[in-house]
Amino acid sequence: MTLQPPLYFRYLSWHYTKNLIAILFGLSFAFAAIDYFQHIPQLDVSGSYKVLYLYYMWQEALGMLYPLAIVLALIMTKLMLVKQNTMTILHAFGFSKRRLIIPFLIIATLTYGIFVGLHTTSFSYAKDKAAMLLKKQLSAYNVNDLFFKYNDTFVYIQKLDPVHKRLENVTIFKVKGNRVLYTLHAPYALFNGKAWEARQATIKVHVYKAGRLVRYRVEHKDTIMTLSGYKPKIIESLYEGKALNIVDAYNTWKLLKKQHLNSDKIRAALYEKTVMPLFAIALVIILFFKLPFHARMMRFGLVIAAALGVTFISWGVLFGLYQMGANGVIAPEAAAVLPIVLLWIYAFYVFARDERKLD
Repeated sequence: MTLQPPLYFRYLSWHYTKNLIAILFGLSFAFAAIDYFQHIPQLDVSGSYKVLYLYYMWQEALGMLYPLAIVLALIMTKLMLVKQNTMTILHAFGFSKRRLIIPFLIIATLTYGIFVGLHTTSFSYAKDKAAMLLKKQLSAYNVNDLFFKYNDTFVYIQKLDPVHKRLENVTIFKVKGNRVLYTLHAPYALFNGKAWEARQATIKVHVYKAGRLVRYRVEHKDTIMTLSGYKPKIIESLYEGKALNIVDAYNTWKLLKKQHLNSDKIRAALYEKTVMPLFAIALVIILFFKLPFHARMMRFGLVIAAALGVTFISWGVLFGLYQMGANGVIAPEAAAVLPIVLLWIYAFYVFARDERKLD
């Protein structure tokens, strides 16, 4: 005997999945096409690169619009079933609202999980790749003149090549109070997956007596490990405003926390990919119970307008709060996590209360 979901589950899942895919691909292709036609004058590259630009922007649209598609597909599927009296028939056969929402919740959660997984890969960097094509910088990935704090030292890097994972002309200053304890200079450094190997390094130790600098002690090292945890993509993101996937964003957050540096933008980016899309699943619960279950005396135009209004307003408010959190106006937790928690509390309230309603 083979195990398979009940017939009602397969029926509802099929219709919801079909509508979800249609809406997601329709929205993302429209977004990519509009962006493409807006930037045609700037895309002075070969035809193959134009197709590549369109592909990258489509990827960006998928990652941005999938929460919206989850909710819009629920609205479309639920109202279609209501108009066809399918929901009334399912109720007549003894299916409760809580049982009927299960297929929608499982498909929505799986969609969320798929895109969170994609955001741990190079999928998150699609917009940056498209921007390179737009600027005609097909091979220009270098980042120049970086200066930042690392533990209790200050670091200057003349050039970062994140593709080849190479730093050029690295200088590290160890400072205590008003004194420079030593400087380390290396013509180049290579990333080994965990830290940077500074090659042909020269260390100049400052020797003080009675608070005065009296001489230097020079040492030469063929290889010395430094900048542990500073991945090439992390450095590029911090100083060029580039995107980070979930894994790199989390590692950057830990690194900045260890350095006692501001991490508002990184935390906001991490919440935007992991926490904010959860609003879609909460809205699936709320709208499934709040939308009418029968077509009698229902004004479809008004119901659709109200459902779409709630969806777009919620999405817009959350996006605005994310921008405020990323810019440090308010804490990212208050901008992204708190509204989602409140929305889920209301969703659980609706789930527990509205089962008893007969509309």
